[in-house]
Amino acid sequence: MIFLTTLPLFWIMISASRGGHWGAWMPSSISAFEGTCVSIPCRFDFPDELRPAVVHGVWYFNSPYPKNYPPVVFKSRTQVVHESFQGRSRLLGDLGLRNCTLLLSSLSPELGGKYYFRGDLGGYNQYTFSEHSVLDIINTPNIVVPPEVVAGSEVEVSCMVPDNCPELRPELSWLGHEGLGEPTVLGRLREDEGTWVQVSLLHFVPTREANGHRLGCQASFPNTTLQFEGYASLDVKYPPVIVEMNASVEAIEGSHVSLLCGADSNPLPLLTWMRDGTVLREAVAESLFLDLEEVTAAEDGVYACLAENAYGQDNGTVELSVMYAPRKPMVNGTMVAVEGETVSILCSTQSNPDPILTIFKEKQILATVIYESELQLELPAVTPEDDGEYWCVAENQYGQRATTFNLSVEFAPMILLESHCAAARDTVQCLCVVKSNPEPSVAFELPSRNVTVNETEREFVYSERSGLLLTSILTLRGQTQAPPRVICTAHNLYGTKSLELPFQGAHRLMWAKIGPVGAVVAFAILIAIVCYITQTRRKKNVTESPSFSAGDNPPVLFSSDFRISGAPEKYESREVSTLE
Repeated sequence: MIFLTTLPLFWIMISASRGGHWGAWMPSSISAFEGTCVSIPCRFDFPDELRPAVVHGVWYFNSPYPKNYPPVVFKSRTQVVHESFQGRSRLLGDLGLRNCTLLLSSLSPELGGKYYFRGDLGGYNQYTFSEHSVLDIINTPNIVVPPEVVAGSEVEVSCMVPDNCPELRPELSWLGHEGLGEPTVLGRLREDEGTWVQVSLLHFVPTREANGHRLGCQASFPNTTLQFEGYASLDVKYPPVIVEMNASVEAIEGSHVSLLCGADSNPLPLLTWMRDGTVLREAVAESLFLDLEEVTAAEDGVYACLAENAYGQDNGTVELSVMYAPRKPMVNGTMVAVEGETVSILCSTQSNPDPILTIFKEKQILATVIYESELQLELPAVTPEDDGEYWCVAENQYGQRATTFNLSVEFAPMILLESHCAAARDTVQCLCVVKSNPEPSVAFELPSRNVTVNETEREFVYSERSGLLLTSILTLRGQTQAPPRVICTAHNLYGTKSLELPFQGAHRLMWAKIGPVGAVVAFAILIAIVCYITQTRRKKNVTESPSFSAGDNPPVLFSSDFRISGAPEKYESREVSTLE
């Protein structure tokens, strides 16, 4: 806002009170456009006791002391002036009325400076006043912009030009104000020291787009070619607005990621990158990069950029998605179950994007999901066939990982149909194949002789377990009569199963198929038979009763009319004449 006064002219005094002392009053400074004129208002006084017939005066340039021979601007006695002021200076005031107002015309830059007045009343009554007026020759209007211009708040900009030339009056117009508002011309106003100005005001509400706008004011003088222009750039303060930021970013694990945040504001904003409330980087700048080297899955998430200055703030977010292969699947669930129970197994993993999850058993797909991180396998009523090794495989376009797990199904023993006895010459072999979990105890019963042999008596029974199958072999030698009845009984904590083993043809000495150890067992049996035949021939048909040899592999039980020796105590008192 411009504050001007219409009070009477303020004069500079060099003496105490008016009307009795030497004193002068003039503006301490005054300005005018080059090529125009200026009227320097001036009044002076002298002691009342001096009653001069004629009052003269002299104006000096840049020095108040005559002995320094300063340039004479005006001299009432002789009209002799310095060449710089010839035809350019005259007195407007009446010295007799103590008015010393000076008019300077055709102003040029070299006329700018200090002007002193000297009163001459005749004789020794001469006085040069030390106070002076400083003339400033200008060629641009003065545009006054408030010290702070804030976007959204009304502002007043003024154009002020001196109007101290009675012969030429300036007219003001605005340049580049389109869209800002219409000017208000206040006209000619008087300043505190008695000088005059022309003032035009421009009121408008600036926007951020007006920052840096070049606003001009033109002063022209009618009927002349004189024209002067001045410009000012608007410094509009406004809060930040984020104008540049990454869209959602996808990056492969281990790669380099650069996030950019740029904001428009005045003054520059403080830019801050944050994640989960933690400041990662900040700086006062128009834009700020956040560089992530060898990005990991842990850096996946939302990143925020905050821009702030004294006038407000703005923020934006960017989501970083780190793409990576599945992690090793985790399996949670029941790994041991009883036949008939429901089993639920959960396989889960982490990856980006979500994987294809598949559960296999023996290359057969049991369950699968697409683009899920969890897979639930439900087995409503497990059977022994569900026992075994399973695979959980997770894969996406970045890789594949797998985890194996075993499901153990516990069930009562089952004696398989391949269990049987076979006889050849005087040897009987009985094979009992039991499927069970947990491992069962197996016993062979010969009801006709009230004899029971179990697998702990390794001299008579050879057992081998492979997976869920337990194969037990009972071998009887020296059979000269009909083969005996043999019952195989298997027992574990879930139950007992018995089966009378059927006999196959006499020439079908059985070779059991007992899983991965079958070849070894068969070979051992063959060796035992060969050893027996060799031993029999050496004895030349000696009929004495044979005894058990613990060194045979597999161990066998000889049978005829004999007393068991080398057997456990519970068998020592028994005698078996024939096995029927």
